[in-house]
Amino acid sequence: MDELLDYLPRLQRFLRDSRFAERGAVMTDLDGTAVHEREGRVILSRSVEMGLERVHATGREVLINTLRFPLSIMRVFGAEWRRASGCDMLVVSLKGSLVGRIVTADGGELAFEEIEAFTLTAEELTEVLTGVRGLCEQGADDLLVFFYPRDWRQGELIWTPDPQRVAHVQAKYRSASRVFSGSVDQLEADLRAEPQCMVFLLIDAPQDRLMAYQHTERTRFVTHLGIDKRHGAITLASALGISLADSVGAGDAETDTFLNEVGLAAIVGNQDVGFKGKYDTVRLPDAPAFGELLLAIADSAA
Repeated sequence: MDELLDYLPRLQRFLRDSRFAERGAVMTDLDGTAVHEREGRVILSRSVEMGLERVHATGREVLINTLRFPLSIMRVFGAEWRRASGCDMLVVSLKGSLVGRIVTADGGELAFEEIEAFTLTAEELTEVLTGVRGLCEQGADDLLVFFYPRDWRQGELIWTPDPQRVAHVQAKYRSASRVFSGSVDQLEADLRAEPQCMVFLLIDAPQDRLMAYQHTERTRFVTHLGIDKRHGAITLASALGISLADSVGAGDAETDTFLNEVGLAAIVGNQDVGFKGKYDTVRLPDAPAFGELLLAIADSAA
């Protein structure tokens, strides 16, 4: 892991050699990168909150790139983020499939304004449903299908093939707007009723209970062909006139593909991900250390 004193000269060289001050930004994942969990609560560390405030004070944007859906971002981070930054939250959500900004609407409530959306085609939904039918025929009662409509107000919807699990799933996944059960045909009707940005398949069972379908992936994120967090980052940066090659990016997982597009990449945590920034790459232990990086960016860019 890199300590502040180790990477500070490299950070300063990047800020000097790049056009960060004119065209750059900071793009960060949320969970495991900018936030951490304490006693069951997901929170911004104090250093991240201060870093956000200081980076924004230099005139640079901090952009979010996350698997979370807009309502989840608003509920969990909206107030803290606005307090720290004082401005709209610019986001790539749902693995790059929904891009926009979280704003304060009339009445003081948060709302999402879409910049771009990339939805699943009819053929892609057919492929998903074929897989769901096959799993159900193998007895996969522990299968859950999460889906996220383009209409952000719908939030997160979850289908289970087992009606007896509805209450359990509702209690476990409190972020969901709706948990329901029924036939695969009913699921298909709901999926095709409106444009869908992402479908997430989860076999919600311990490894030793996977039975006939134990060879199947436990989780699978489905977005439109070619859409991922990298594509979403390029889309948002283009809309804002930001150069990713002159920007800093931070992430912690294999889904954080945008890290290969930024100038300086910060890998947070212990996962062995292979991303590299176009200029340099640093490794940080946790979210508070990422906050220290933000503060160092603000100090060096001021």
